[in-house]
Amino acid sequence: MRIDVTSFVPSVVIVENAAHHDSKKAAELCRGIRPGDILVADKAYLDFSFLHGLHERGVFFVLRQKENMSARVTRATPCGERILADEVVDLDGALTAGKYPEELRRVRALVEVDGQDREMTFITNNMDWAAQTIAELYRARWSVEIFFKELKQTLQLADFIGTNENAVKWQIWVGLLVHLLLHYLKHQSKWRHSFSRLAGLVRSAVWMKIDLLQTLSHYGTASPPRRPVATAKQMFLQGFEPNTSRPMGQQV
Repeated sequence: MRIDVTSFVPSVVIVENAAHHDSKKAAELCRGIRPGDILVADKAYLDFSFLHGLHERGVFFVLRQKENMSARVTRATPCGERILADEVVDLDGALTAGKYPEELRRVRALVEVDGQDREMTFITNNMDWAAQTIAELYRARWSVEIFFKELKQTLQLADFIGTNENAVKWQIWVGLLVHLLLHYLKHQSKWRHSFSRLAGLVRSAVWMKIDLLQTLSHYGTASPPRRPVATAKQMFLQGFEPNTSRPMGQQV
């Protein structure tokens, strides 16, 4: 899946049995990327032939480096506080040197993940960005994880009615189309609340004859309800109210 981080909507989806490595479909996923675009992907898509093809098309990329990547440092740049290394490297591995003959930039940085700093190493073909920009760009990839979490919370993609290949594929496509329609409703109604609340409201109103877009537009705009103010009341028997302000049981 390829997600446009500006709209949070998938632009390319491939539904299949996934019996091969993810990088096998990298070229197909990125076929429509234009010069000047930025691809941010996980280390599973670290295929240097594929990356060199992107470089020749004028596409920038930021990926995590694999631990076994062999490279020779040609020059280095002074580092900042959270940047541990900023280097220009040439691949010198027996299998990789010929696949990507150009220079690569390697940045090692501290990235905050779940409130804790983790050391990560990135590679990119852009030599002009600040090193911190490269680290921050990779954080955009986590929107993919948020997207799948959103799908699982709002759509029925865990239990399938049919279990054969065509049935599963159709249910996935229908779920993705519903997700797209919900995002369109969110955009049209200027929805300001959570996406899960939007999905819950649409689910509860889908069989009602109402203007759904107008309902979403007005959702949350009413004044807060008035809560009754609790007042302390004295406990007494009915008919003895006038005596409640008089001193009782005292000699005058």
